[in-house]
Parts: sequence; C-alpha cells; structure tokens
Amino acid sequence: MAVSVDIDKVSKRFGEARAVDGVSLRIEPGELFFLLGPSGCGKTTLLRCVAGFYTPDGGTIRIGERDVTQLPPHVRDTGMVFQSYALWPHLTVSQNVAFGLEMRHVARGEVDRRVAEALELVRMTDRAKHKPNQLSGGQQQRVALARALVIRPQCLLLDEPLSNLDAKLRLEMRAEIRRICKEAGLTAIYVTHDQKEALSIADRLAVMHEGRLLQVGAPREVYLRPANRFVANFIGETNFLPAEVAEVGGGRVRMRTAIGILESAMPAAAVTQGSRVTLSIRPEVIRFDVPPAGAPNVLTGTVHDTVYLGEVAQHHVRIESREGGGDMQWKAFDLNPRILARDRVETARIWIAPEDVAVLTE
Repeated sequence: MAVSVDIDKVSKRFGEARAVDGVSLRIEPGELFFLLGPSGCGKTTLLRCVAGFYTPDGGTIRIGERDVTQLPPHVRDTGMVFQSYALWPHLTVSQNVAFGLEMRHVARGEVDRRVAEALELVRMTDRAKHKPNQLSGGQQQRVALARALVIRPQCLLLDEPLSNLDAKLRLEMRAEIRRICKEAGLTAIYVTHDQKEALSIADRLAVMHEGRLLQVGAPREVYLRPANRFVANFIGETNFLPAEVAEVGGGRVRMRTAIGILESAMPAAAVTQGSRVTLSIRPEVIRFDVPPAGAPNVLTGTVHDTVYLGEVAQHHVRIESREGGGDMQWKAFDLNPRILARDRVETARIWIAPEDVAVLTE
C-alpha cells in the first residue's frame, strides 16, 4: 500500500555550508514527486536524508506512520535508483535483481517469483539471462529499477536516473518510469535538474535553491504561475519586464512599462497601486496573429535572428522603448511560423493575452 512521506523542518549542514535549510514537505501516498533545481541546490542531499544515507542536523522524516529520521537505510523500506546503474557486471540480469532479496534471506521460490514479476513490470523478461554489458543504457536502467522494486519498498527514491542516457532514450524512459511507478502503486521521489523531465511526468514538483523550497505545485501551476523570478527563469524560458502597477480591479492589473501600458489577468496577491513588480512573459505566449478588436497588450516590434525548427520558429523581437533606456529584446516562439526573418529584419505586430502575463513581486 502506498504511503505518505512527511519532511518536517529538515536541515543538513556540511561544515559552514547549509545544504538543506529547514525544508518542510508532504508527499502524498502514490504520488510521483520531483525535487528540481540547479546543481548544488540541496535536492540530492534532501533525497539522501530520506534514504538514510545522511542524518539530518534538525527536523524529522516520517515514511507512513514511522519516524525514520535516525534509522539506517536498510530498515527504512525504501528502494533507491542511482544515477549510475551500479549493476554487478559478473551477474546476470536475474541475479542482479535477486541480490537484495537474497541479502534479506528470502526463500528461493519466493525470490524466483518476485524477480519474474519485477522483470515483467519493467519489460525485461527476455533479457533475464543476459549480463549487463550485453544491454543498452536504457535496458540497464530498467534492471536497476527492477532491483529497487523487487524488495517491494514503501517508497521509491530516484537520483537523476536518466542523466547517463542519450536524448532519445531519456524521452522513452520518462514515460516508462511513470508507468512503472503507477502500476506498482508506489510513492516516488525523483531528483533531477531537467525541467522538461519534471514537467512531463511529475504529479507535483518542488523547485529548490540554496537549500530552500521556493515553490511546490503541479507542473502546470509552477510553469504558468511562478512564485518568483528565480522559478520563472529556471522553469523554461521567459522574458522579464520591470513595471509599476497603475491600476488594480476586476481581477485585472494595468501596469506602466518602458514599452507602454500592459495588462495582466494573473495579478500576484501582494500587488497594490504604485508597487514595483516584474512581468514574466513566456516566448510561446507572444502571438503573431491578428489580435481581437480592442485587445490590450498589442505592440509593434522588429523580428530578426530567426532560428527555424520546422514546427516552430524562434525569433528575437526588438520592441522600442517609449521612455528611453534602450529597446527591449524578447524571445518569441511562433508555432507553424509565417515569419522567417533569418537574414533580414521584418516589422510585425504582436500581442499577449492578459491571462499570459505573470506578475512577480520578488
């Protein structure tokens, strides 16, 4: 049965460096939860605290009803999948998967049955007698998953499991990992710095920076409504624009910017008239089609330095400043592109729906 994982005010230091800084987090039973952030943000340290490889300096960790904060790894009932596959090269696939059960002195018949179930779950039954050096990277990662699953852990922990695979295999394994976790009914905590990986398969995710949680939420929520400038910049690409709030009301906020008045239907809770904010405008929300009559946020820009990728063109758009201080340079993604200003400059009218202008207060 899937269990929750409760992390309460967990801290971990290494010398003077605070790797995890008072993190509190609840992961629901059966949830595929991602810890996301740049290198050195504390995500792997937090995962290793849950696994028992590190003992927190403060706070508690509960897996289900048990306080596991001070327990060693082998009694926490977790399965770990590492960045390196860590397979025994002299053992077959079946023997690698069976290793954890044999260390637990499980009866031979039960070992054989559970190994067969685990290999079937990861679709590696036909490779049971192969050695690791006879397998592709993706197949080796499946074996590593099977080895973690065969002990029937309450919680599966994954530390950047796809980082050693090529781009195509990473795409294939994303969906496979989600399928495996859901079919096994596991609570899973997955560490990565790959935003696309997290956005594509997570139930929820947490963005970490300098040992702290900056935002926790569903992928769509975090992407469309980032809590601050760091999250907006880390999750995907965006254009930033300083602004001053001119008017608030009716679920809308109008703001003065260097390129004119812009309107947002996503105001932050702390927005008041006269406050200084930053607008986050994703490249894909900048529209090149004809705006509706009376639409706000209609601008004229010059399109240049296009990168054509077939289904999408990535433009740079220069928008003239009305208040001096230099023009704005924005990225804009045009799906099924009509404008291809690769070696020339073209003038274009662009517009942004108010629902796509995120207002950041920090």
